[in-house]
Amino acid sequence: MEKESVLFTPGKIGPLTLRNRTIRAAAFESMCPGNAPSDMLYDYHKSVAAGGIGMTTLAYAAVTQSGLSFERQLWMRPEIIPGVKRMTDAIHQEGAAASIQLGHCGNMSHKNICGCTPISASSGFNIYSPTIVRGMKPSEITAMAKAFGQAVHLAREAGMDAVEIHAGHGYLISQFLSPYTNHRKDEYGGNLQNRMRFMKMCMAEVMKAAGQDMAVLVKMNMRDGFKGGMELDETLEVARTLQDECGAHALVLSGGFVSRAPMYVMRGSMPIHTMTHYMPFGWLPIGVKIAGRFMIPSEPFKEAYFLEDALKFRAVLKMPLVYVGGLISREKIDEVLNDGFEFVSMARALLNDPSFVNKMKADEHARCDCGHSNYCIARMYSIEMACHKHIQNLPKSIVKEIEKLEYK
Repeated sequence: MEKESVLFTPGKIGPLTLRNRTIRAAAFESMCPGNAPSDMLYDYHKSVAAGGIGMTTLAYAAVTQSGLSFERQLWMRPEIIPGVKRMTDAIHQEGAAASIQLGHCGNMSHKNICGCTPISASSGFNIYSPTIVRGMKPSEITAMAKAFGQAVHLAREAGMDAVEIHAGHGYLISQFLSPYTNHRKDEYGGNLQNRMRFMKMCMAEVMKAAGQDMAVLVKMNMRDGFKGGMELDETLEVARTLQDECGAHALVLSGGFVSRAPMYVMRGSMPIHTMTHYMPFGWLPIGVKIAGRFMIPSEPFKEAYFLEDALKFRAVLKMPLVYVGGLISREKIDEVLNDGFEFVSMARALLNDPSFVNKMKADEHARCDCGHSNYCIARMYSIEMACHKHIQNLPKSIVKEIEKLEYK
């Protein structure tokens, strides 16, 4: 006998209760010119809230200027709080909760964007920017952990119900966790306990700032997605630490390294022609056209592509878990929830149709029309993220590329 669906029942994350089990994933919108919220960002998150989501997550907000990886990205600072508060008020008026993803990109930046030589766990060179990267000093590590806590205080001022700390995808916390990027010889490098030290410092500041009334989620990798990165033996220990020592209220289980295995995060192929079409004229689009297929290898897409790994985490953890990755149908979402995950998180499905949650409530066979061509991702690197099905008069060359990749 099939279990009764829990999709439209309330669910708790720490002190926060959501009206249902759906969360808009913290997928970068590229809607923040000047590193501040725009009307476009306001309209999008309001539409997702009106579409029935339990909680919508703004993504991503850098905790310091050095943490910016894109020009059109939020940077948490006092002067943007009124604009963010306007957005959280609108989200609340539609009956949804509001969350903001807080993070630092580490080496995934360039001086032209972040205003300094990019920093990371260790010095090196980031071919994707491309730029020289500087390893952080111990005093900078301590200050950065405090910056995470300060960003949580700002999120509270902005009316946020929750924060999501980004500890995955090859960003700064992930760069400390992964042996691929952490080559330090001090107390922050070497064995896993040392590599987790920065994460635990950040979480101590975050939990103190969150107090008793804000929910704290952490996005983490189950695998980095390439040889030499983190695998399940270490990431399961990271998850246990976040649960037992750090006090996180929920984990968002993801995977992949933006600088090394980007399509492991999103799956499918990157539409290289589309990506370069929207880039400013210069050497970068030429380089991407030549080497893009090698730098951004494809990964097969299937519904719920992280589920097999996520079930291993469900088997050993007691805390609420958020499943993310390849959810486009009510049937698969019910399956994931019946497997013991407390919440499901979606990004591309809600870009394709902000009212998808309401449609699932009306129809148990609902399926969104996202064909995972990744046009939205390719476009995001230069201008705002958008589904191609909402764009009029696309160039024929882009239409041709989409048709080649759609539903593959």
